Amino acid sequence: MQRRTLLAAALAATSLTPAAALAQDDLTIGVSWSNFQEERWKTDEAAIKAALEEAGATYISADAQSSSSKQLSDIESLISQGADALIILAQDSQAIIPAVEQAANEGIPVVGYDRLIEDDRAFYLTFDNIEVGRMQARAVLEAQPTGNYVMIKGSPTDPNADFLRGGQQEVLQEAIDAGDITIVDEAYTDQWLPANAQRNMEQILTANDNQVDAVVASNDGTAGGAVAALQAQGLAGIPVSGQDADGAALNRIAQGTQTVSVWKDSRELGKAAAEIAIAMADGTEMSAIEGAEEWTSPAGTTLWAKFLEPVPVTADNLNVVVDAGWISKEELCQGVSGGPAPCE
Repeated sequence: MQRRTLLAAALAATSLTPAAALAQDDLTIGVSWSNFQEERWKTDEAAIKAALEEAGATYISADAQSSSSKQLSDIESLISQGADALIILAQDSQAIIPAVEQAANEGIPVVGYDRLIEDDRAFYLTFDNIEVGRMQARAVLEAQPTGNYVMIKGSPTDPNADFLRGGQQEVLQEAIDAGDITIVDEAYTDQWLPANAQRNMEQILTANDNQVDAVVASNDGTAGGAVAALQAQGLAGIPVSGQDADGAALNRIAQGTQTVSVWKDSRELGKAAAEIAIAMADGTEMSAIEGAEEWTSPAGTTLWAKFLEPVPVTADNLNVVVDAGWISKEELCQGVSGGPAPCE
């Protein structure tokens, strides 16, 4: 990496002792978060911090608070603070590209974290989001093989929203063609905000006289918004999907108001992001990252990526998240009696 090569030359020129050189050479990893409003990002951050601390690297971060323009200035600040590599959870996959360009010009590698950055200079690390969409649709279709479906999508500025929707459609298409189910409406959810999902769901219920039998929601935040709208109309309990295994969503599964949450163990994602950022800061090429594969985005950008495997969590396997220490039995079963294991 350009920066570290220059640093090595400077150290040699000033004849620093090995101990002093090591101190000068400590890595700093900058993390740019799009927002911290969703429960899961706290878990990701803790995993990143732990992995960096174990490696002796320094963590610095900034919260863009759902603003694309603030995220650009945040990244500029992280670079000025001496970041040797950047992990970016992009608010907008296109608006973030000038920041990637600035980092590339400074020789600073970038990990696109969980959301695609449409630029081959950013390593893409995520779960298989098309498969997440398939898992969501499979679970809802199994629970409700006929009737009127609503699709509550993610943010229109996040490519993951369309990856998920594509996977959902793959599973549902046969039932649609057979006339078993009808998608009566669908809507993007600005910024993935639960309040926006709830408003969309309310409007869809009104437009369809409450004749809705299932909701394929793309994450647990949007699922929560959809469930709130359904509860207000006495429809709580119809199948609803989600992802991220948020505590509130897992509790809804135990209560019977959400059908599935696709668990993407963000502890593993955060750990992998930290390890990849450190490796790239030390000069490892993207192609040499363990588990990396060449991948082409729907927009035609070919880049290096690594995909982790998700796990669908339903009432039938709630024990898996408790056994993994993801959630306590007490939190999972709050307000639940006579529910599925382990909340019997």
